[in-house]
Amino acid sequence: MNPIVRQTLRLATLALLAGGWALASPAHAGDAKAGADVFKSECAECHAVKEGRNKKGPSLFGIVGRKAGSVTDYEYSDALKQSPWTWTPQQLHTYLSQPAKIANPGTKMKYDGLTDAKQLDDLISYLDTLH
Repeated sequence: MNPIVRQTLRLATLALLAGGWALASPAHAGDAKAGADVFKSECAECHAVKEGRNKKGPSLFGIVGRKAGSVTDYEYSDALKQSPWTWTPQQLHTYLSQPAKIANPGTKMKYDGLTDAKQLDDLISYLDTLH
């Protein structure tokens, strides 16, 4: 076999294996049950998990995979309505790991951020179960 073809096939095989590993690996490896407790202590004052139930903040039912600022019966800040984000686990991690006013200047959300990495992973795992 031609050495260039052999090298190309080898690289393609490695790329497929790496891609399969990335798809099989969870974006967040938290404990959803522990995350429910984190939600209660960090989020429940302002957010509900029941679909259609808004509090100071919008319902977080179905948050993972939802476009930011898209709950129709909640009045978001202009900053969040204009955000191009979709709430992926990675975006939630970025947003929740820092003060909201830094993550999204102009937001109405008053939150200082969750700096404990395990609690953050647990919380995002829990949020991912809400559907």
